[in-house]
Amino acid sequence: MSPRTVAADAPVRSRRPDRRGLVGGSRVPYVLCSALAATVAVAAGLTVAFPSLLRGVAVSNGNLRGTAVVLLACGLPVLVVAMIGTARGSARAFVVWLGTLGYLIYQAVLLCFATPLNNLFLFYVAYLGLAVWGTVMLLRTTNLDAFAARVSDIARVRVIAVVAFVIVVLNAGAWLSQIVPAVLSSRPTSVLDGTGLVTNPVYVQDLAIWLPLLAVAAVACWRRKIWGLLITAAMLALFVLESVSISVDQWFGSHADPTSSVSSMSMVPAFAVVAAITAGLLAWFLRGVDRTS
Repeated sequence: MSPRTVAADAPVRSRRPDRRGLVGGSRVPYVLCSALAATVAVAAGLTVAFPSLLRGVAVSNGNLRGTAVVLLACGLPVLVVAMIGTARGSARAFVVWLGTLGYLIYQAVLLCFATPLNNLFLFYVAYLGLAVWGTVMLLRTTNLDAFAARVSDIARVRVIAVVAFVIVVLNAGAWLSQIVPAVLSSRPTSVLDGTGLVTNPVYVQDLAIWLPLLAVAAVACWRRKIWGLLITAAMLALFVLESVSISVDQWFGSHADPTSSVSSMSMVPAFAVVAAITAGLLAWFLRGVDRTS
């Protein structure tokens, strides 16, 4: 049996725990992510405290402030708690740490590209750089054998693979239903009306990076490959935080410009429900992690 594959005919808990730890004994991811936490606090804190620095249209400025609020209230605390939990040996915390880094990268791209360049630009760039390299170093030092030894209930694996497939199909369908008619029309930029953007970094990220990554990871998860299981579970954590972020930024955007069609108050409860459902599925899966029997 390959050490990187969760076998279909044997429980994962039969594997011997690897004593090197989930992060292979390296301190580099902790150092980079500690610096990231400090940078997020500064970048998001100044964005919330000084909204006049934002140079976009009113609704987009509101969206961005909402994003910054969630970074401070959710993203940053979850990152710190997950790092501490991983240092203490929790594989559940490790999944959340990796997923939170994905979420932080996602929001950093929005801060860098979804608003005109402003006085906080270098803070945003530093935040993006630390988030990317923190993730790279965490993945580079990840001990998949140690993680595999912590997954004791393989019955949950294919369930979250199916959930991941559903997310990919629904999300891609939602974006393509807006983008395809626009790019086939005489005015492709109509899909950006009211945003003040020259392109949409959400479309770019989702269609070029995150949804393909989740699709590939879900296939590997379905085949019970441990790396696919880890990435799929981590991306569920990302989607929990991202759904909370969308709910809040829609509230801020709608209040910044009630006449704009870019943000809608109806999306606030809708994405709150999505966040709750996804969090429930993630919690259900994580019940089968870190168990010793």
